[in-house]
This record gives sequence, C-alpha cells and structure tokens, in this order.
Amino acid sequence: MKVVVLGASGWIGSHIVAQVKSRGHEVTALVRNSDKYDTSGVTVKSFDLNNHDQDLSSIISDETIFVAAIGGRALGNHEIVANTASTLLAQLPNTSIERLVWVGGAGSLEVAPNLKLIDTPEFPAEYKDEAIAQSQALTVFKSTQSPLNWTYISPAAEIFPGDKMQAYRVGFEQLLLDDDGNSRISVADYATALVDEIEKGEHINKRIGIAY
Repeated sequence: MKVVVLGASGWIGSHIVAQVKSRGHEVTALVRNSDKYDTSGVTVKSFDLNNHDQDLSSIISDETIFVAAIGGRALGNHEIVANTASTLLAQLPNTSIERLVWVGGAGSLEVAPNLKLIDTPEFPAEYKDEAIAQSQALTVFKSTQSPLNWTYISPAAEIFPGDKMQAYRVGFEQLLLDDDGNSRISVADYATALVDEIEKGEHINKRIGIAY
C-alpha cells in the first residue's frame, strides 16, 4: 500500500508515518519545507497549504491512500482546516488516490442528545477555535458530493503523548468514555487505530471516534 501523509512532520502526523512504515507500507510525506524533514525510508515532497497555486495532481504519483493531519493552531489560521478539506475532496479524485483519511477533532462528538463536547462549559477555551475548525471540516465531509471515499477519525477528548497502552474502542457520533468517565487515547494508539482503519476500510464515508 502506498500512503501520502500531509502534515507528516507534526505530532500526530509523525506517529502515523511511523505506524505506516512499521507495517511495511510505502510513505510519501508532504511537508512545508522538505529540507527540514529527515526521516529515513520516506519519500519527501514540499507542499504548502497556503499556496493556492499548487495542484495535487502534480504531486501525487501512484499512491492510493491520502492521510491529512493538519490544524491551524500554529499560525492561528484556523480557516485553513475546512478549506483544505474542500480542496482535497475537489482535487484528489483527479489523481490515483482512492481514499482520504482525515485526522479530526473530538469537539463535535456528542456527550448527550443534541449536546456536543465543544458546547459544554468544561470545554477548554484555548482549544475552542481549533475544535470549531475541525467541526467545520466535518460538515464539509458530510455534505460533499465528491466521488472520493473518506473517513474522518476523531480522537478521544484527551489525546496524550505515550506509547501503545491497551486495546482501543471505535465509536461513531458519541464521545466514548471509560469506566472512570474519562475519554482518553495515547497518540500511538490513535495512530494504530487510524492505520488499522486504512488497512481494513470498514468505515467508508463516515466519522468514527477512537478511545479506550
């Protein structure tokens, strides 16, 4: 399997690259500055989300899976999230890519009927703009007419640094909680779940959530 990872140099993206490589798949990393990306066994190409003149058809060769792990927190340009979702859904059908797998957010998951996590009083204010942006991207996916297959994968409410810890669970529109009422997943287990989904292809054109 040949996989493209947009945002390969980021925290979650780098774990996804490592997990894809560990299973013997080929990886193409799309990063803003290819000169600063040094990961062995990975094909590296430059791609800047802020350069609207770039066309993915000139960058994709024969890969079939596209993973997007992006956010707007670093530069404060949160609008780039939904805009990128729209761009990928429009351009990727003109390439060899057969499926788009999106690293989503947890804020749009429901904690009660008609109540999303982002709308609860406890939701951290410093993450709200990012959560709104990811919610907007989810709306793009759910309303798209693109022929491209996609899967939007939300982490638990807390995704933390750490290695594989235990078996994860897969949910859908509701936030998954453990026996102690917490919603958690390590970044390594999230990456594992994402690559499992790539390989199995069980949730096409759906949003899923990953948590312990």
